[in-house]
Amino acid sequence: MRKHKESSHLLPFILGGVVLYFLSGMVDELRVYQGASIAVYVVAIASIILLTGYSGQVSLGHGALMAIGAYAAAVFRIEFNLPIVLCFVVAVLVAAIGGALLGAAAARLSGPYLAGTTLALAISLPSLANEFAVLGGEQGLLFDVGSAPLSLGKEFTQYKWFFWIAALAALTSMWLLQNILRSRYGRNWRASRGNEVAAQLAGINTARSKILAFTISAGIAGLAGALLSMTIGTVSPSAFPLNLSFSLLTGAVLSGLSTLSGAMIGAVVLVAIPEIAEVVAERIGSSENITTNLPGLLVSALLVLTVLFVPNGPVEQHHARKAKKAAKKKELNILTKPSMEGNT
Repeated sequence: MRKHKESSHLLPFILGGVVLYFLSGMVDELRVYQGASIAVYVVAIASIILLTGYSGQVSLGHGALMAIGAYAAAVFRIEFNLPIVLCFVVAVLVAAIGGALLGAAAARLSGPYLAGTTLALAISLPSLANEFAVLGGEQGLLFDVGSAPLSLGKEFTQYKWFFWIAALAALTSMWLLQNILRSRYGRNWRASRGNEVAAQLAGINTARSKILAFTISAGIAGLAGALLSMTIGTVSPSAFPLNLSFSLLTGAVLSGLSTLSGAMIGAVVLVAIPEIAEVVAERIGSSENITTNLPGLLVSALLVLTVLFVPNGPVEQHHARKAKKAAKKKELNILTKPSMEGNT
């Protein structure tokens, strides 16, 4: 029975991979590159949803955890010429270790104190990266994943190769996270988020549970950071600015912090915002300074509007409306049943 459930949970991800395979051959290079970026953001947003939505811990510095994974992948690629798959594994492991250390501190913090700690990490990390020659300083490091295998054909472009890697990583990550959240660990996180005292009385080690959530979330964020560096070709402090963390948090809020399946919505919006900003800037004939800062302004405005009007995200709102309609229908059936029996 359990194997049947696992296979049914795996089937949507397999079908999604098949659909993405055919779509990658039907669109132009720009859309393929944007598809790879969407896959990267799906992974990053999913890591925040796990941490904040399920574990109840707020992070404003996930961009720093992404940077840790990206630097780890690039260093091992350059220094040891590891296969690209192993570089991504290294990114996950190194970022997970960083997350475990941060989670040990997070277990003693909550609310604004935890948010402030992660924010301080996001601010200080670029300065630390500039101090070590092995990390490339301000210029950063090149991260070349190599060309696509020749067996895929001469028409298989580099952007398609990026897309395939990112999409496969996103599908695998989402499947693993879905299974983790359905497990005992996911139930423990939800219990601790709902009422930490009650969870402790039920025998849950909430401190250990928080550290585990931070570790897994950081590992997934590290994978997203390595994937992001793959798409841009470099790892540098400028690739992981502070506003990246705020953008990811906005994407997670828009997706619905308690709905992992909504990560796609936030990812699509984050990829679309720069294009929207460019169109708006061209229409109003604004200066270069406004054009540069407009995407950040749109992200901030979107975060405020989402919190005001769709606080749980559109997917969760849709599920809530469906549940409300089902409850009303059930209540109506209960009320009408006695009268129908009386008439008979």
